[in-house]
Amino acid sequence: MRTKALLLTAALSAAGVATSMAQAVYSVNAVGYVNTVLHPGFNLISNPLTATDNTIATLFKSAPVNTVVYKYNGTGFDISTYDPDDLVFEPNGDKTVLPGEGVFVKLPGSADVTITFVGEVSQNPAPGTKLSNPIPTGLSIRSSQVPQSGTAAYLGLVGKPNEVLYQYNTTKHGYDISTFDPDDLAWAPALGTLKVGEAFFYKSPTGNTWQRDFSVNSQ
Repeated sequence: MRTKALLLTAALSAAGVATSMAQAVYSVNAVGYVNTVLHPGFNLISNPLTATDNTIATLFKSAPVNTVVYKYNGTGFDISTYDPDDLVFEPNGDKTVLPGEGVFVKLPGSADVTITFVGEVSQNPAPGTKLSNPIPTGLSIRSSQVPQSGTAAYLGLVGKPNEVLYQYNTTKHGYDISTFDPDDLAWAPALGTLKVGEAFFYKSPTGNTWQRDFSVNSQ
């Protein structure tokens, strides 16, 4: 219960959690894999590929027992623990984590663990259309729908006045905070680079839509 309260406080105040990502590989048929390194303690990550089964139970089945996944629902967390007796994530193991979303993952023990995501790279759904990632009003966890690194702006996120992006800084163990300035219409200070599979907190006063024009064959 105390952990849940601390996490909710972290979400509302954008307090620190840790994250680290590794490589992404995909082919011209838009199928590939992403290796994400989890460190002991809290990690803030995304599912960068669309799998055949995007539930927590399947995405994190290679994680050690007692791993905990926290999916933010706008007011609190849907919490799922890898039960050491039943060897299933419960409750909420059926919750999905789709590209463009993000979750906290609390890794037990003292050693890093690599989670491999396998699936399709998100692309424009049809000619003349774009990928669309809705951003709700208030606080949410978001990530790039495409497994690429770069600043959020480079990856297609166009901010609205007074929106705030909180990116975790593993060196100072806190957040680098950027606000979309209503006068200059630019992020200030400048956004940092997001690694493949890195998620972040995003606060929007009125909601937004993160659109991306992306096709593997055109990159």
